Amino acid sequence: MSTPITKITPNQPVFFDNDPQEELITLNIGPTHPATHGVFQNVVQIDGERIVSGVSTIGYIHRAFEKIAEHRAFYQITPLTDRLNYCSSPINNMGWHMTVEKLLNIEIPKRVQYMRVIVMELARIADHIICNGILGVDTGAFSGFLYLMQEREFIYEIYEEICGARLTTNIGRIGGFERDFNDIAFAKINEFVNRFPAVLDEFEELFVRNRIFIERTSGVAAVTPEQALEYSWSGPILRATGVDYDVRISDPYCSYEEFDFEVPVGTTGDVYDRFMVRNDEMRQSMRIIRQALDKIDKEPKNIFHADVPEFYLPPKEQVYNNMEALIYHFKIVMGEWETPKSEVYHAVEGANGELGFYLINDGGRTPYRLHFRRPSFVNYQMFASMSAGMLLSDAIINMSSLNVIAGELDA
Repeated sequence: MSTPITKITPNQPVFFDNDPQEELITLNIGPTHPATHGVFQNVVQIDGERIVSGVSTIGYIHRAFEKIAEHRAFYQITPLTDRLNYCSSPINNMGWHMTVEKLLNIEIPKRVQYMRVIVMELARIADHIICNGILGVDTGAFSGFLYLMQEREFIYEIYEEICGARLTTNIGRIGGFERDFNDIAFAKINEFVNRFPAVLDEFEELFVRNRIFIERTSGVAAVTPEQALEYSWSGPILRATGVDYDVRISDPYCSYEEFDFEVPVGTTGDVYDRFMVRNDEMRQSMRIIRQALDKIDKEPKNIFHADVPEFYLPPKEQVYNNMEALIYHFKIVMGEWETPKSEVYHAVEGANGELGFYLINDGGRTPYRLHFRRPSFVNYQMFASMSAGMLLSDAIINMSSLNVIAGELDA
């Protein structure tokens, strides 16, 4: 039955054609409910099992990151970026460091760029593992999620070997990394790229031709390229509509222009296509990591940061035993070095889309203004209008396929 889109007024019943016998039900999806995968809310009105209209609300975990950044030196902002999309923290960290490097006009050694590529592509895989694994759970298949989580945990072991952290990584430095990858880290990276393809193939076998999964996802929440672009979508959900926009291709960074890889695109923009695009992106990430490992082997060893002593933290051993190193450490952390008055925008291809940092600097100790272009915040704006006319159960898997991360949604 075709139903008109009705504007919701809180605590006021809504009727079709002023008939009290057809009163709609107001339902809160969230802010604290497992189906939302985060702390945000949708107030929907339903006619039986079908959604008539809805309003999305955020603000439940607002932490004022952008305002805090105005009172923090550049180095102290890195931990804030961890808490945006915490499913792929290293991409946030690297994106912020590259933004500062763009401001300071720092040239990064090739080996460091390739190391960053490896870490960012591992983070992309970890994020897609979570999204597609949970999409399976929301359609009633739990085993695939458990199977893939083993691989995500192995990626976290690689993080831990590189920087000592697993989830909120605070990985890297302005100018490079705090230390070189050790032999154990390289061994684990090689082990992962050798074993993960078979795991991904087996995961796909559980879903790609599964009749129940296809019927639950195919044709659900289909979006046209025009609609996606109107809402400024980016990332896998945009590419699922057939638009091949990828920041790594359109505006390369970290020498991505040197890598041979494809940008997976879909045709219908539905939940099934989003699932398939993310699976294919994981394969392309593996392809990129292998190339990066080969490129690192051809570069001079033991280079893991740029030669910028004014902005690169000195080794801890020197800080503890050398007065000059201690002074440098203090001045860098507290933002005592002079920086250019300028404004820059730098974007990276985050796991959910274009992750951008708009930095206005007035030469002071802290940014004058820093805006995070969070892909989840942009992508989520369409959810309420998409849900009108949709079954409630379909709206849940639609939300799962958008992979809205509350930390990135509500900075």
